[in-house]
Amino acid sequence: MDAGRNKKGCNDWVELRRDEETRIESVHAHFRGHAYDPHDHDEILLGVTQQGLQRFNCHRFLHTSTPGQAILIEPGAVHDGHAPEQDGFTYLMLYLPQPWVTGMMQQRGLGDVSTLEAGFRHTLTGDPLLIAAIQQAFFAIHHNEGRLARDQSLDHLLSLLGRHIQARPLSLLDGSVGQMNLLRSYLHDRMACDIGLDELAHYSGLDRFRLNRQFKKAFGLSPHAYLVRLRLRTARVLLAQGLEPAHVAATVGFADQSHLGRWFQRAYRMSPALYQRQCTNVPD
Repeated sequence: MDAGRNKKGCNDWVELRRDEETRIESVHAHFRGHAYDPHDHDEILLGVTQQGLQRFNCHRFLHTSTPGQAILIEPGAVHDGHAPEQDGFTYLMLYLPQPWVTGMMQQRGLGDVSTLEAGFRHTLTGDPLLIAAIQQAFFAIHHNEGRLARDQSLDHLLSLLGRHIQARPLSLLDGSVGQMNLLRSYLHDRMACDIGLDELAHYSGLDRFRLNRQFKKAFGLSPHAYLVRLRLRTARVLLAQGLEPAHVAATVGFADQSHLGRWFQRAYRMSPALYQRQCTNVPD
């Protein structure tokens, strides 16, 4: 049994590796039935379904990825996951940090999918060159094939990724969305606080019912759901840095370690402590 493999019952498993230099995470997993509750990531997600049907909601659409298809998900895009067939699905995924992608894409003049002004043209693609590049980069990182193999495979992947990036119309960033962006920044600034809807309504100048509708229209989540996912994303970063789960829970605004653990398990299918151990690539 691989030391990085996390058994979730007799049929589900998750392997996670983390490259310390680039901070890229690679995940290899298999699930039957329910896989993930709705959640999002700060990273850019590039994956390939290897076996079975992988079904998930993203961008308000239900997607079904078949074996050999690539999955492209921008930072902040809420998604879930489940297996519609009894045998489940197996997939591999790269989690590319936004700062790393920004620097690499800007060097190539390819745009930057890690900003609000850009996104992927399609959540699923059958582009054979991109699919092969994702797999090659995954194996170089996940199996520790060395820095040169890692660097060349990632350079090749990014060169192909550029043609799948699409700038969003500026109109999407105007008006009420701009107001909601300010409100979102307020949540980021006060993430660890016990924020109420009346406080947000006072800050935005909107009544709480209109605020809730507009926020959900802009980001696909209620303010509370967004705050939970913000706390989870931040917790992942702190756990990977080696901070104790109890300290992380307090830092990001969860009531206690068990509160963090319940949400973390639902979103990522592993405990905070296990995630932290797998980030170090050290056997249990």
